Amino acid sequence: MNMIPALVLTDFYKTDHRRQFPDGTTLVYSNFTPRGSRIENVEHVVFFGLQYFVAEYLQRRFQDTFFALPKAVAIGAYQRRLDNSLGKGAVPVDHVEALHDLGHLPLRIKALPEGTRVPMQVPTHTIENTDPRFAWLTNFIETMMSAVVWGPCTSATIANQYRRVFEQWAAKTGAPREFVPWQGHDFSFRGMFGIEAACLSGAGHLLSFTGTDTIPAIDFLEQYYGADCTRELIGGSVPATEHAVMCAGGKETELETYRRLLTKVYPQGIVSVVSDTWDFFRVITDLLPQLKNEILGRNGKLVIRPDSGDPVLILVGDPSAESGSPEQRGLIELLWQIFGGSTTSTGHKVLDSHIGAIYGDSITLERQAAILAGLANKGFASSNVVLGIGSYTYQHVTRDTFGFAMKATFCHVNGEDREIFKQPRTDSKKNSHRGLIAVRRDAEGELRAHFPVSRAEEQSEQNLLRTVFENGRLVHRQTLGEIRATVERELAVGTARAR
Repeated sequence: MNMIPALVLTDFYKTDHRRQFPDGTTLVYSNFTPRGSRIENVEHVVFFGLQYFVAEYLQRRFQDTFFALPKAVAIGAYQRRLDNSLGKGAVPVDHVEALHDLGHLPLRIKALPEGTRVPMQVPTHTIENTDPRFAWLTNFIETMMSAVVWGPCTSATIANQYRRVFEQWAAKTGAPREFVPWQGHDFSFRGMFGIEAACLSGAGHLLSFTGTDTIPAIDFLEQYYGADCTRELIGGSVPATEHAVMCAGGKETELETYRRLLTKVYPQGIVSVVSDTWDFFRVITDLLPQLKNEILGRNGKLVIRPDSGDPVLILVGDPSAESGSPEQRGLIELLWQIFGGSTTSTGHKVLDSHIGAIYGDSITLERQAAILAGLANKGFASSNVVLGIGSYTYQHVTRDTFGFAMKATFCHVNGEDREIFKQPRTDSKKNSHRGLIAVRRDAEGELRAHFPVSRAEEQSEQNLLRTVFENGRLVHRQTLGEIRATVERELAVGTARAR
């Protein structure tokens, strides 16, 4: 994958747009914008992933697979692909030869800071060519940029919504806010559409949370976003079992498996044990009481992990089950009856620090809200559970989840400025901006897109879109710490407004 030529990371129909633009076209200016949300209560996106795209694709891959190669080799590979798919000579390559001669991508990208919470219909970034010979290049990179950037923005946005819901219930039930970043744990790796998708999504998750099992997302943030795990917490996890481990221990000796894990393998610290390999409620009502002294005597926490059934009913309880039954009480109430705990300032119960729960199967935003509301209604604080967020959440999305699209809105043709836009009669949601664009905050602090604006306004300091890439150089680099700080600031603003 790494050695697929950067020039072919596009759609076939893009390859000859150079000749389709009007003669004398010397500039094309486009923007990348979320146009609308398909997720209830989510009307902003968290912008993330552009810096990776620039560093990995516009710099490294273009350099390694195009500019650094002998001209004949680079052009030959591109021409071979087009000739054998579109027909020999169907698309001339003289413009690509000129680009190789130039030696860099003559593009300028202006963007909002990554981590910014951006309203629908407000561009996250704009793109334009800086050399009049290469107006075709602006929209030529649309396909690769869209394919890479919409995903991390979407995962970062969804993770941020989970975080906001956790924050709201922590405030309502008196739970410690410092625990909230650990309450959403990334379990998505194996269900993602490839390793790059897992890294991009996992990194987006880590803007709002610190819990993850997606190890390469940490390496990704160190490589592309200046993070350093020896100086900051990027992401963390705990030892945990899987069904293979529990099955190998044997059904008839399940109690001994728990005891061995708690006293010999992990005599201290946190350990998570999947507990529904056979009979989940037997584990809770029979085995755990037998292990109570060992559990309370450890310098650490046993985390119980159910992995099947309806997560709301398992954690909160099934009101339709027999009165007083384990199923009717639910996991958190059962653990409270065995181990007890304390109460928060709001009077909500918190389990003893030696015991906890995590649920990571088929969690959605709707189920998260139902779990936290259900626990609060029974008098339990939100901090009694950690939720694993998996590929059911992070993979069950598309580019249209938030309507991300790149559209041209301005061009120069024979020295004439032209404001261009699309306005389909059959679908007003696809209307585009027009002309040059500036993004500014209004009196309430909300980001707004202003268009069309003059070139002077577009270049002014009041425009929050700032140059991040120009003529082959990444001119502004952000760190994970800076991006997380932006996320936290906007979380604080949102929490204050909610109150």
